[in-house]
Amino acid sequence: MDKHQKHTNLTRKNNDNYAPNEIAILGTNCAIISTLVQQISEKLSNYQLGYFDASHAKNENPNLLSTFTFHQEGNVQINSSKAVNPYQQKVDFAQFDLVFINGNHFEGAKQILMLDEEKEASVLKRLYQLQDIQFVIKLKTDIEFFPFLMEKYPKIQELQCYSMDEIDKISHHIQQLIQQRIPPIKGLVLIGGKSVRMGKDKSLLEFHGKPQKEVAKELLENNNIETYFSVGNSSAKINEISDTFLNLGPFGGICSAFQKDPNSAWFVLATDVPFVNDELIKWLLQKRNPSKVATAIKGKNKEFMEPLITIYEPKAYPILLQYLAQGYSCPRKMLINNDVEIVEVDDDLIRNINTPEEFELAKASIIHKI
Repeated sequence: MDKHQKHTNLTRKNNDNYAPNEIAILGTNCAIISTLVQQISEKLSNYQLGYFDASHAKNENPNLLSTFTFHQEGNVQINSSKAVNPYQQKVDFAQFDLVFINGNHFEGAKQILMLDEEKEASVLKRLYQLQDIQFVIKLKTDIEFFPFLMEKYPKIQELQCYSMDEIDKISHHIQQLIQQRIPPIKGLVLIGGKSVRMGKDKSLLEFHGKPQKEVAKELLENNNIETYFSVGNSSAKINEISDTFLNLGPFGGICSAFQKDPNSAWFVLATDVPFVNDELIKWLLQKRNPSKVATAIKGKNKEFMEPLITIYEPKAYPILLQYLAQGYSCPRKMLINNDVEIVEVDDDLIRNINTPEEFELAKASIIHKI
């Protein structure tokens, strides 16, 4: 007899304790930790970095309301009436490539251990937190590992050690930790549209001697991308993803793909763009910026991005859901209002084919070029 399951078995996002990717710094005082984070952040300004700390103020009164103070340069000061909880923090920190944590106050999934002879008792108190030390920073070059560290972690001396003035090397090590967590890419070819203006299924039109849906799938697979068809019905085959977000068009297809695998980026490709070629696919992959919400194609003379020739990062999924909760189901609206890497190409390469007349002209143009 099957065991009763109370909740739907959803694929969960790979998260650490509070963020998709986090590292706690502990072993010295909070001022030194904060300064180190600031120095690393200046070196790695191309990434989305965050710092999770606790207030050091005494006798704080509970906030009666949450306040958000915005500066025109983008700085935001937030005083919240809500206590820390890992579920809310995973939402708040979803957009960051790495979140540094002050390990004197909160526990991180990975750690940087700072050896400070004045804080030996503090390290002993937090010994249980040291489950995945990435490297060690010595405040003084001649400091030795504390005996209790040697006892619990006999191989700790084999870890990479840096001095405090080796900021470039420390930053490079942090950059490697970020690079290790770049999500893989999967492909999603959209074939669930109604094709009202065309009068027939656009994904089955033949511009290149075979159904365009097969051409689009091969373009992605030829670049070593595991690719699925996005379909509207519920009887999906092994290489198809059925819409679980119903009656939302491409928006629903993208969200359904993320529901299936929230830990991959999704290269979304429509079937009504027959001039998209291998060079364009390779160019978009080359220009991909995982630190952004998405990497999107835009025609040089077009005002807006093309949302259906776009690599959506896992960061996009919670944003898409937030837009849906507000009653919006337009992926372009989400792209326009978020941090996106834009790749400009000639307009003709991304020309949409929507009517029988456009189909005949496009097919004749392709045959002529051959």
